Amino acid sequence: MYNWDFGIVFSNWNVLGIGLLNTIKLAALCLVTGLSLGLLVGIARYSKRKIFNWPASIFVEVFRNTPVLVQIMWFFFALPILLQTQINAFSAAFLGLTMNTIAFSSEIFRGGIQSIAPGQWEAGKALGMTYVQQMQRVILPQAISRMIPAFTNRGVELVKMTTLASVIAFGELLHQAKTISTIYFNPIETYTVVALIFFVLIYPGTLLVRKLEKRADQ
Repeated sequence: MYNWDFGIVFSNWNVLGIGLLNTIKLAALCLVTGLSLGLLVGIARYSKRKIFNWPASIFVEVFRNTPVLVQIMWFFFALPILLQTQINAFSAAFLGLTMNTIAFSSEIFRGGIQSIAPGQWEAGKALGMTYVQQMQRVILPQAISRMIPAFTNRGVELVKMTTLASVIAFGELLHQAKTISTIYFNPIETYTVVALIFFVLIYPGTLLVRKLEKRADQ
């Protein structure tokens, strides 16, 4: 018979608390940076100029079609060799998750821009707006409202992907749970608590995505 003992897990709440803060910090930084740079890459992908379109397309295809775990490990183990410098676990995880987020969010931006009727572009041009002004004043305000559900869903996925950073010993929530489990030999209790923490952290975002999708369909 297995003797359940959640007391050990709760007595080490400070260890899990550190991991939770690191998870939130990593996810938030990757999301903000990924969406900001994703807009630029998405616009470059939409551009008809090859000097912008080709590099952006190569970047997107590379980071969309390789596993995030491989990207994180490459930044942690391979990039330091090329740069002849050390890269800590947080930086490697940040680079891997952010690059992946840029690639996927750029496609969301590109799809949102393409969803705007050509007449909107023509109207802006008729008013004497430049390309940048058309983007700022006409296209993006309409496109972003359509992209909010996809971005919210991306944020939910990003929180879950932070667990991949545990393979390079970054102290996020799963890594901290592994530490407790290894010391006290209580994987059932430890990972059950961690699963519940992730559920509480992510489920509100899932509900928000559903609400936004319903609003977008109306």
